[in-house]
Amino acid sequence: MASSSSQQTAVAPPQDLQITDPGLLGSLDIEWKPPPNVQTFNECTVKYKFEYRNTGDREWKVIFTRKLKFRVGFDLSRTAEVKVQTLLEGRCTNDVEVQSEWIYATFQVPLQGKLESEVQNFHCIYHDWEYLKCTWQPGLLAPRGVHYGLYYWYEGLDHAEQCDDYIQDHGINIGCMLQNLSQAEYKDLSICVNGSAAATLLRPLYATLRLHNLAKPSPPKQLMVSTSASEELQVVWSPPGGETPPQCLEYEVQLAEEQGKAKAAWASVSTQMETAFTIARVNQSRISCVRVRGRTNNFCADQGFWSEWTQECFSVSREEDKQLFILIPVILSLSSSLIIFMLIGQCKKRTPPGKATHMSVGC
Repeated sequence: MASSSSQQTAVAPPQDLQITDPGLLGSLDIEWKPPPNVQTFNECTVKYKFEYRNTGDREWKVIFTRKLKFRVGFDLSRTAEVKVQTLLEGRCTNDVEVQSEWIYATFQVPLQGKLESEVQNFHCIYHDWEYLKCTWQPGLLAPRGVHYGLYYWYEGLDHAEQCDDYIQDHGINIGCMLQNLSQAEYKDLSICVNGSAAATLLRPLYATLRLHNLAKPSPPKQLMVSTSASEELQVVWSPPGGETPPQCLEYEVQLAEEQGKAKAAWASVSTQMETAFTIARVNQSRISCVRVRGRTNNFCADQGFWSEWTQECFSVSREEDKQLFILIPVILSLSSSLIIFMLIGQCKKRTPPGKATHMSVGC
């Protein structure tokens, strides 16, 4: 009966799906109206499945909601695609979810200039969770004297703002430093790098960033290596400075061991969140080095950049070296005693019969 009743219940898709651009560098407003017969489903819950992506993306981003309006980020250099359907579930459907058909909409800003005029190699790193450094190179078709500007927006700003700390090369802006972005963490940060030149149209670059996925910490501090009573190597270090949350870090530990004249090779021995590690002693090792680096762990980000390495080298004596160190004094003592007895024997042979023997230096 439940299956038969749910098949007889149908729900229309939402109406009037629209996309508008509020001028926030890729954050677009998406809104729709409820289906026309929604008032007839008093005993059911009406929700919407909202999906969006840029043309060329493999996967859709999905949101389940009861709202009728969303603001989401897109790359405006590509077409924005959205689709919405109605979901109906409750007593009116015998608690079986009923889905409507999809409705679709797209949005594309008018593109100016040729693709080759867009900046190249755009790259951003969020250093120590303190400042964002973005760099780029002029487009292939960019003329001399081109002027680039970076603009950004995130939820909480009234309007898009321009970078006020540019990195320059021969008078041309090739990068930007953005400070005080803690309010933008775990939000979409919309970026536009636009260029202007006399009598030439340049294509702007749009990007939507997530700061926590661009974080790069400083190297770990105070790396120390010591030997325990059981001759294990104790490696300890401190988290890096800056605003990087210590609980958001994981560390990779690598060890290099010299084997005679062979060149040392680094081997990864651990990836962990703790700031201490114990390495079992290797008897054949003479000189060893330990290095540690950190990055944001998967509890705080989907990805991140490894820090530079912090390295410490130390000396580890081999077991046979220790045995030899103990034997050398014994051998020297026995050798000295033998020499003394030989000298005494020689003196006795040279002493005439009947004369007393007197010990003296050189006999």
